[in-house]
Amino acid sequence: MANDIIIWHNPRCSKSREALKLLQEEGIEPQIYKYLDEKPTKEQIQAVLAMIGAKPRDIMRTKEAIYKELGLKEVDDDEKLIEAMAEHPKLIERPIVIKGNQAVLGRPPQKVIELVKG
Repeated sequence: MANDIIIWHNPRCSKSREALKLLQEEGIEPQIYKYLDEKPTKEQIQAVLAMIGAKPRDIMRTKEAIYKELGLKEVDDDEKLIEAMAEHPKLIERPIVIKGNQAVLGRPPQKVIELVKG
């Protein structure tokens, strides 16, 4: 069961660490994808957005300096926002937990438990 669960994880993020801990407390050892170390492709980001049922900006860290530097607030093109996240994964909100063909943004982290138990 655990191997079909993936967490897009940033070990430096308290919410990401909390979500991972909640999974482990449920006896789940998810695959850990350190998306800051290994950038996700545009296709991976598009797949996650489809699984969550979200728009690109819904999973973006809009308070990051790079968001402002790139002028993304003014960008209306979803494709361009996805390209920016692929190029600068720091823009991606975390954690994202994937189970099969479903995914959830773990904010609050308890949402990951709803996904894995659902």
